[in-house]
Amino acid sequence: MKDAQMLAEHFSAYTQWRGDVASGIGELRKWLQENEIGDAQSDLRLQYLLDRLREDKLIVAFVAEFSRGKSELINAVFFAGYGNRILPSSAGRTTMCPTELQWKEGDQPEIRLLPIESRKTNASITELKRYPEEWQIRPLDTSSAESLQQALAQVGETRMATVAEAEALGFPIDGSGDKGIRPDAQGKVEIPLWRHAIIQFPHPLLEQGLVILDTPGLNAIGAEPELTLNLLPNAHAVLFILAADTGVTQSDLAVWREHVNAGRRQRGRIVALNKIDGLWDGPRTDAEIEREIAGQVASVASTLEIDPSQVFPVSAQKGLVAKVSDDVELLERSRLVDLERALSTELLPTKRDIVRDNTHGDVADIVSRSRELLNARLTGLREQLQELTDLRGKNQNVIEYMMRKVRSEKDEFEEGLQKYYAVRSVFSNLSNNLFGHLGLDALRDETRRTREAMLDAAFSRGLREAMKGFFQHLRGNLKKSTDEIGEISKMLDAMYKRFTVEHGLKLAAPTAFSTLRYEKEIERLEEAFNSQFNTVLTIVTTEKHTLTQKFFETVAVQARRTFEVANRDAEQWLRAVMAPLETQVREYQLQLKRRLESVKRIHQATDTLEDRVRELQQAEETLVTQLGELGKLADRIEQALGMPVAPGAPSALAA
Repeated sequence: MKDAQMLAEHFSAYTQWRGDVASGIGELRKWLQENEIGDAQSDLRLQYLLDRLREDKLIVAFVAEFSRGKSELINAVFFAGYGNRILPSSAGRTTMCPTELQWKEGDQPEIRLLPIESRKTNASITELKRYPEEWQIRPLDTSSAESLQQALAQVGETRMATVAEAEALGFPIDGSGDKGIRPDAQGKVEIPLWRHAIIQFPHPLLEQGLVILDTPGLNAIGAEPELTLNLLPNAHAVLFILAADTGVTQSDLAVWREHVNAGRRQRGRIVALNKIDGLWDGPRTDAEIEREIAGQVASVASTLEIDPSQVFPVSAQKGLVAKVSDDVELLERSRLVDLERALSTELLPTKRDIVRDNTHGDVADIVSRSRELLNARLTGLREQLQELTDLRGKNQNVIEYMMRKVRSEKDEFEEGLQKYYAVRSVFSNLSNNLFGHLGLDALRDETRRTREAMLDAAFSRGLREAMKGFFQHLRGNLKKSTDEIGEISKMLDAMYKRFTVEHGLKLAAPTAFSTLRYEKEIERLEEAFNSQFNTVLTIVTTEKHTLTQKFFETVAVQARRTFEVANRDAEQWLRAVMAPLETQVREYQLQLKRRLESVKRIHQATDTLEDRVRELQQAEETLVTQLGELGKLADRIEQALGMPVAPGAPSALAA
């Protein structure tokens, strides 16, 4: 059953990789602190990287219509080691609300349940996670599979409600049952008891940062905008489950187009064609069964407009039985291992690449800045050493001349500082303008205006116009931000060049900053809203205001989060582009002061020339050693990251 442990082993390897990278970054941070290299901004950036690596999560979302075997597949892939089903997987609707399975160190095993009545407010699930009192907490006994089953069955609890109550909670009602919940003979409908569930479960994979998102069917997804706008788009892999006995139904296709394949997702989509064991029955030969499965895979791929290699025929039920009973032959026939291999090769490398690229860019910049500082110190020290060496055997007149020369350089630099302080003032004004465009106060005001316009709208056109204006405002503010960033970049570039030419400072061009990622996120939100808006109108027109307004509240929360990230990133960028100039200005000032003091002491005969030369030579050796140590630390992180390097090419960090 070695292959059955493949996903766990790959996940463990990813966790180890992440730990090695964090260890290397921690060593770099400690070394910079001990050697008084860098600045507070670099230290904050490294701490942020360490926090990000420690809190890193890999989210796998399972999406399917009802009775496709989704819960059984989760059991087979992740929980077979318990020797039984953990998630309820009986026939019918077992997943009635979105459920997150996770583990956070320091937490207790428990189930957090958000009552469905919370939908009557405009608060999103993300917001409500900040308020534990809004959730019902149930202890989770992990001592046996049976107790786990009983506890987790609570997630699927339901109650009967009137049509009016169900509609008020955002559930679409349809007499045919095609586009909503069908009322029973008494005019009642079955609705979930809970809006959202979070299961804190100390599973080995969950402990390493895996988060499993188990979603309900189309009607439930449509009624919970946060799934569309946040949870599903943020998943690193989406596993879409179909059933071989039903093929791709209209509701399956609607889920795929509206929620799985939306938002221009390019990677991380995997389709599982479940219940292939139903094709095993009867007198058909193995070859005939293979042809039938191949035909269904081709049909599914054609309907979903994807490559057949993305479709994995499996039997979750037989795969679970095979793992529990250690039946190698049955496991192979279930084809579950092929799906697990796809998860390993699709999810983990993609996530690793994202983490690696993000981490490498920040570390490379900090290493580069640190190397620039050390080289600047070394250049200044060697110039000073050369000056003092040239004074050997010279008379007092030469020493006086050298002292006047250093004083003159100091005076020139002080004049240059006045320009620097003027630039700082302009920089501060432009930065304030930037934060004005990205500010949350303006966003809050626009959100309020849009909300009021939607409440006043009598028709769907008014709703659409209100939302259109909202997104136009967001895009306009991002455009203004881009213009301010351009002005800041031009000003800093000129200042960098001036200090490089006039004073010989070793300054690389300031790093660029783009608002493209935030623009793309706002574009995604707008597309998702438009798609959902049209869906709402087709599902139910009488409650379009309620549903659309609830969707808007979720959009507003996501927009605020996007602008919060933009604010944080802009602040970090502004600090990062000023830090090298500020550091080198301070360093140059210090070097000039030391040069002047050295020549002055020699002139006054309070210090011998040879003693000072020896001090500088020792300092030179220290700096050379530090440069070597920095290179080794950079190599250590580079190796941990596993960055691809062309043969013979130098390391990006150690260059």
